Amino acid sequence: MIEAGYTQIHLAVGATDLRKGIEGLALIVTESFNLDPFSKGLYVFCNRSKDKIKILRWDNTGFWLYYKRLEKARFRWPEGKSAAMSVGGRELRWLLDGLSLTQKSAHREVIERVII
Repeated sequence: MIEAGYTQIHLAVGATDLRKGIEGLALIVTESFNLDPFSKGLYVFCNRSKDKIKILRWDNTGFWLYYKRLEKARFRWPEGKSAAMSVGGRELRWLLDGLSLTQKSAHREVIERVII
């Protein structure tokens, strides 16, 4: 998955104009989030209708821009007053799967253990 190896995942809280391309989204990361778009992080944006997302990432040679459009459903995107919020890979998968960040019905994370 795209978040493998990425410890920093930042969501743009609320709606973003997704007509913006790589340069426009990188500018949001720099000016609104006060973060470096060239760092090893994922920056995730959602439109006002909550049916499209874009994910921006840097891979040491250039930017990747991932785009997903839902045909009938909506993402349960967080709203708030801050420009961005940090989440883990598990929470990003919840959002991409149509779940809320505050949902309580997900399975608990299993930590691998060695049985002797």
